[in-house]
Amino acid sequence: MKSHIKNHFRKADPILYKIAERIGYLEDIIPRKPQDYFRSLCRGIISQQLSTAAANTIHKRFLGLFPNSKPSAKLLDSISEKELRVVGMSWAKTRYIKDIAQKLSAGKLRLLSLPKLSDEEVIIELTKIKGIGRWTAEMFLIFSLGRPDVFSFGDLGLRRAMQKLYPAPFQKPHDLKCDCPKKRCWIYKMSINWSPYRSFASRILWKAL
Repeated sequence: MKSHIKNHFRKADPILYKIAERIGYLEDIIPRKPQDYFRSLCRGIISQQLSTAAANTIHKRFLGLFPNSKPSAKLLDSISEKELRVVGMSWAKTRYIKDIAQKLSAGKLRLLSLPKLSDEEVIIELTKIKGIGRWTAEMFLIFSLGRPDVFSFGDLGLRRAMQKLYPAPFQKPHDLKCDCPKKRCWIYKMSINWSPYRSFASRILWKAL
């Protein structure tokens, strides 16, 4: 993580800065190549409502279905839903991933234009796809497009990390159940302090868990 980002946290949030210092090295966010967007969306769908360990296991098995572990929409068309189920995916996730592949193959979905869009425009475009909600779109913004200022208010891991790491007087029980940003929510107020580097703050909090 670059020094100017750390310096921002040092001034804006001493608690987060100390956590970052304790964690140590945090790699930069590097945008992925457009040819990797399909794989990223598949990973996002696989990861929904799963622990990191479970998602990693299923994703590894999923990659094993493809030559050199390189999935593509064209190759996925030739893989049956039963084969996808065998690697551990639910029927719903199997259908979602097949639907993305079919739309890409038919030219109905254009991922190459996403880097030109604003964060919110990307979310709007991706959530038009069956099976992709705001959380998956936000993970795509961070890990595929490399956007630096994204905070997912629907991510329970981030909320748990903040509940654990920040003093109780700033917290209210209902905030952990809130699935959207609210100006009265202390989590929302804290995240504003981290802007324009909320993606890095998110990764610090995830590592802190």
